[in-house]
Amino acid sequence: MADIPTPPSPPGAEPRPTRSAGSVALAMVRALRPKQWAKNVLLLAALIFSMSFTQVHAWERVGLGFLAFSLVSSSGYILNDARDRESDRRHPRKRSRPIASGALPVGLAYAEMVGIFTLGLGLSWWLSPAFLAVVLLYFVTTVSYSLYFKNIVILDVMMLAACYLWRAAAGAVVIAVPLSPWLLTCTAFLALFLGFNKRRGELMELDPSQVGKTRKNLSEYSDDMLVEFQAITTSGTIISYALYTVLGSPTPWMLVTLPYVLYGVFRYIWLVNAKREGAAPDETLLRDVPILVTGALYGLTAVAVLLLTPGRLPL
Repeated sequence: MADIPTPPSPPGAEPRPTRSAGSVALAMVRALRPKQWAKNVLLLAALIFSMSFTQVHAWERVGLGFLAFSLVSSSGYILNDARDRESDRRHPRKRSRPIASGALPVGLAYAEMVGIFTLGLGLSWWLSPAFLAVVLLYFVTTVSYSLYFKNIVILDVMMLAACYLWRAAAGAVVIAVPLSPWLLTCTAFLALFLGFNKRRGELMELDPSQVGKTRKNLSEYSDDMLVEFQAITTSGTIISYALYTVLGSPTPWMLVTLPYVLYGVFRYIWLVNAKREGAAPDETLLRDVPILVTGALYGLTAVAVLLLTPGRLPL
């Protein structure tokens, strides 16, 4: 495969990176944002809390659903990065993204987007028309966010939260189990918690003179406002999960998983406030060892409690 020619940089601009076949291939992989596929772990929620995790067939379907969702979500990330490449170049962290940095040509990025989107839809249809419908609703939500809602204060975070809800719903649809209001409520508050902390992290990492230049509506947020939103969504996340353990679960022993949720939420707030993390939630969650250990212990404890509970848990 021949090297891809690099067009000359315009006068006064930073020199574009030299593009080789290998570097472009790597840029195409990076453009998928594979770290953000961790968000699709939400598809496992219905598998676990419906007790379907004892069925090999259910794991296979969720695995394929995870792949389909990852492909479609990555197509949305590429679209967003291609549209925002100019503003991303002014951001201290986002300027290293493949499209913004020039490592991935825009035309090739759009071709990649169409390809993986088509593959994702085909796999979704093969799993079930209902699953395809949820995937399409997710894609419409994420595209509407990229095209419009990302510039509308508060609604930007609510649209991001809706994307998490579609992931949770997809996990139930792909294995054909009932979708619980408890699952949606807990997911919604957790997503809003992460979303408003993301905005606070973005505000904290930028020089005041750059606020509003990298994200149009960021200047409409203030630290005091986001601290209030942080408090509200923290309370909602913890209370909704606590209520689930005593009212929505088949056994009061699910209450033993509450300390993991408390620690995870408090640890995340500490990372945002003390370490100025949170601007990229996927990176924060994946590199913080205490949160990773807490998540693993939560999963093991929840599965153990459910296995020791007679009967089948209705989501």
